[in-house]
Amino acid sequence: MKLAQPFVRLPYQFDALQLQSEIAQFADADWMEHPSKLAGNLAIPLVSLNGERNNDFDGPMATTPELHSCDYMQQVMGSFGEVLARSRLMRLNAGAEVSEHVDFNYHWYSRVRIHIPIITNPQVIFHCGDQAIHMRAGECWIFDSWRRHKVINASDQDRVHLVIDTSGSSRFWQTVREMESFGVQDMAPQLQAKINAYPYRPGQPANIKTERYNIAPVMAPGEFEAIANELIAAIENNPENDSQLSIRYKNLLLSLAKDWRETWHMYGYEEAGWAKYRALLGRAASQLDANPRALVNGSNQVGLNPIIMQRLIHAALNVEQMGAYINKNN
Repeated sequence: MKLAQPFVRLPYQFDALQLQSEIAQFADADWMEHPSKLAGNLAIPLVSLNGERNNDFDGPMATTPELHSCDYMQQVMGSFGEVLARSRLMRLNAGAEVSEHVDFNYHWYSRVRIHIPIITNPQVIFHCGDQAIHMRAGECWIFDSWRRHKVINASDQDRVHLVIDTSGSSRFWQTVREMESFGVQDMAPQLQAKINAYPYRPGQPANIKTERYNIAPVMAPGEFEAIANELIAAIENNPENDSQLSIRYKNLLLSLAKDWRETWHMYGYEEAGWAKYRALLGRAASQLDANPRALVNGSNQVGLNPIIMQRLIHAALNVEQMGAYINKNN
């Protein structure tokens, strides 16, 4: 998700001590290793596919038993009033780091990640774009995952954040726009006046809404074309890209979007069209340059090939989701 600036502090303050008391119940065995095997990066799922211990993005999300054991954490997550995607406790061990990267898969096309530090110290630094900050315990932040970012824990203490993924309603994004005018270290009185404390309320039930439909069996042609046009803009906005190859990729993406729409109008979700959709995607993938960095997105220096594959080719057809759509809509 692109933002106007690397970091935005949201106007909420949570009780870090209460959150710390709730996560103290978890043993080392409860923490799952990172799906990419990144050293020192561990997580406990709180909202996950079917409420189980996994790292999946796609399919019906539900709260996990681990979250059910944390009353205040449920209140915190429910306080936003948003529909939540995959959410977790994320631990960064002492001396470990999250290496520099960009989040560009389909999930991140429309979602932002809320960070609430639970256990931290000033030697934990989050870098995004040209800014670097320390998020203090109990604060609430979002960041621009389309920019290059990394986290370094230079301390001798494990860091734990509550991270919540959401697309966000208009209410959420209105709050973001209101807070974007403040600098990341701005502690002016007008900023402090906007910060709302959210204390623990024993016995108060939490209403947590989770995603049920987050990826379609067949991507709708309007969404397909919108993503294709954004990819074309990324190609054109980098003057260092080869002009002839840029034209070829532009024509490839435009043709793919048009053919996708034509096929959609004929078949929609029908199984009779699945092979045709696969053929369109396969042909487009085969026409990409062998060098994954033959064209580069200028704003974050990521090769366009991986972005095209993640946001279109791999995301456009997910027929394994068909059963859930049929069962819930009939």
